[in-house]
Amino acid sequence: MSDLEETVAMTASPTTEPWTLNPDRALPADPVIREIARELYATTRDLPIVSMHGHVPVEWFAQDTHFGDPAQLLVVPDHYLLRMLVSQGVSLPELGVGSLEGSLPAEADPRAIWRRFCAGWKHFRGTPTRFWMETVLVEIFGVTQRPGPDTADAIYDQVQSAIDDPAFRPRALLDRFGIEVIATTDPAWASLEYHELLAREGFAGRILPTFRPDPVYTLDSPTFAADVRRTAEAAGVEATGYAGYLDALRTQRQRFAAAGGTATDHGPYLPDTTPLPDADAARLFAKALRADADDPVTPAEAAAFTAHMLFQTAAMAAEDHLVMQLHPGVARGHATRMTALFGPDKGYDIPVAVEYTRALRPMLDAFGHHPGFRFVAFTIDEDVYSRELAPMAGVYPAMKLGAPWWFLDSPEAMRRFREDVTETAGFSNMSGFVDDTRAFCSIPARHDLARRIDAGYLARLVAEHRLDLDEALEVAADLAYRNAVESYRAR
Repeated sequence: MSDLEETVAMTASPTTEPWTLNPDRALPADPVIREIARELYATTRDLPIVSMHGHVPVEWFAQDTHFGDPAQLLVVPDHYLLRMLVSQGVSLPELGVGSLEGSLPAEADPRAIWRRFCAGWKHFRGTPTRFWMETVLVEIFGVTQRPGPDTADAIYDQVQSAIDDPAFRPRALLDRFGIEVIATTDPAWASLEYHELLAREGFAGRILPTFRPDPVYTLDSPTFAADVRRTAEAAGVEATGYAGYLDALRTQRQRFAAAGGTATDHGPYLPDTTPLPDADAARLFAKALRADADDPVTPAEAAAFTAHMLFQTAAMAAEDHLVMQLHPGVARGHATRMTALFGPDKGYDIPVAVEYTRALRPMLDAFGHHPGFRFVAFTIDEDVYSRELAPMAGVYPAMKLGAPWWFLDSPEAMRRFREDVTETAGFSNMSGFVDDTRAFCSIPARHDLARRIDAGYLARLVAEHRLDLDEALEVAADLAYRNAVESYRAR
């Protein structure tokens, strides 16, 4: 056996040392910069978390639900985990996700799901998912063994024991995780009964609804007419025509704001904001409600109506001051058959190239300087950061640049983001970090990673004498906490 083969064999052997995490993980390797980064990170590490863009179900908090088992808490709802394991040949049913019509039932044994996850642990090396999950396992559950086929059952039992503790409930975890404010994402027709219940029980201002009307902006959706009816019924408004439809949306926005909501959330395919003449919008709306198979809404008509409604959303936001979030550029359900079988949000959403400069101009021309309008733009197309988004965020007072999300919420992409946008937009035009997750336990891990990356970036500026240390300390707190509070009007 060669020296290299011996080294590989030794490092591949299971270690008997307890699994621990290096306190300097994700900080710069350069010793001079790392020392500064440590000081900066120490001041932000324990700042409260403001989680203004997430997808944790409001029911979890209203019912203070027991999380069930490790698989249902950490594996099944996390499309980051699912997609990597599927890429290695594990099927969605084997990971606890059954088909919509029941022809492919989900694995019923949570321990079997957990074993498959642990067996695939090596596939997450080098990914942000690895960072988040190891932080969760070690720092939240006290796991001291690295996941693998031989440790799966022991880790499962340890995590299950923690889940079964009455102190491990969603409401208690808000305090344990240091979450000051968390926003849920709710459809346009949401009754908001759970949010109202939480407000009566003392959670007003802490668990906030976010208005997500995408289905009722999408004319060619097969459920468009039904979704419009549900929204109108929730609002108590007649919406058989375009004017009534707009009234229903305004009413629901007001209800969300009354329940503590501060933002709306929009994920169209493209960010076009070109308005239509009212007569054309009314005609397309009526056509979609008719759902005539002989005269269907065309893709071009659907895209034009969505663009028009984004412009209308900005007009409403200028009036009611709900912050408008826009994150386009995703081909959702890229695998047609798999999406038909298992539904959305199973890992088959893929980024597409997006153009923002011309697309956002109608909206920003009309409202970019309006004192009541606040707009946060996100992208997963890195090419547009320095060329388009940073220049716009750096001049329009209504616009903030959203932090890297989804495929870009990784260490290297977050570093590139700071390098690409700061020189043009500065730090004050950033939204603050958003975790964009339905994996509740990963929220503190995601914010922790962002704070480490920002500490490293700021430390380099200090080391290069481009920023004084006292300024870097202030900016670090802005990026970790204050920018999110201000951008989302969370006070």
